[in-house]
Amino acid sequence: MKKKYYLKCTGKYLFRMITLLIAVSVISFVLVSLSPVDPVQQYVGAVPNVSVEQRAKIAEYWGLNDPPVERFFAWAGSVLHGDFGVSLLYRRPVLDIIVEKFGASLALMMTAWIFSGVLGFAIGCVMGLFNGRWLDKILKKVCFVMCSIPTFWIGIVFLMVFSVMLGWFPFGMSVPKGVPADEVTILQRIHHLVLPALTLSFLSFANVALHTREKLVDVLESDYVLFAKARGESKWSVLKRHGLRNILLPAVTMQFGSFSELFGGSVLAENIFSYPGLGAAVSAAGMYSDVPLLLGITLFSTLFVFVGNMLANIIYGIVDPQIREGCIK
Repeated sequence: MKKKYYLKCTGKYLFRMITLLIAVSVISFVLVSLSPVDPVQQYVGAVPNVSVEQRAKIAEYWGLNDPPVERFFAWAGSVLHGDFGVSLLYRRPVLDIIVEKFGASLALMMTAWIFSGVLGFAIGCVMGLFNGRWLDKILKKVCFVMCSIPTFWIGIVFLMVFSVMLGWFPFGMSVPKGVPADEVTILQRIHHLVLPALTLSFLSFANVALHTREKLVDVLESDYVLFAKARGESKWSVLKRHGLRNILLPAVTMQFGSFSELFGGSVLAENIFSYPGLGAAVSAAGMYSDVPLLLGITLFSTLFVFVGNMLANIIYGIVDPQIREGCIK
């Protein structure tokens, strides 16, 4: 049964992934082609002595004079062969830049993801246990406020408080300024990672907490929990034996569903803290009309979010056999 489930779901996910990547490729290419920014002007930058003939040669070299459909199929054919082109901004292969930047972004997103999941789940359980009491009301108001605060504002406040006023954390970057990469210690990297990760984790921890609270309240008001309380079980025993197993799956749903939010929020967080990851790279690519890099990061981010959702569905099937049976039918 498990083997059939994994084979069936793998085929479905593979088909969905291919169709999603094709759709994202077409839409992204069309939007980039309609951009009013001149790629040649962005490529030459502030160089004053670039003649019309040189601009024409640059446009011909990058294939900008070809029809959009022809340019799209040429780009798509190169992507299928593993060639994402050369970045106009970095003058390097796009794939090399993505691999280099993804390590820093992955550390940031995974740290924020763990922060938001653990913190949100714990706060949600506390609110559910003390439903209607003063602690629940205070935490719920805090979560509602956090849901409405934009990421860039939280990042700026954190910089002002923890970097400027208290001096506990550096202003930005992923490593100390002026220190060679091979001499940077793990503690120094963590020191630079904490503040942007906390900023990014505020995107989803409140949603996880509120969602967990509602599910736990429903569980605690069920008949079997009332029966357990009548037998003399304590509040923490009820949470451990009956609550956690019933609210774990919805919490996993919210947590894995926040992958897209984390990737979108990392663009703001990395720019605020000058963190050299994919978020900062895609922002620079959009500003300078670096089409190959922008399209490459778009495809990579789509694949990243899809894999996160796929892992969530696989975990659902492991935790809940009914979902597994529904996938087989």
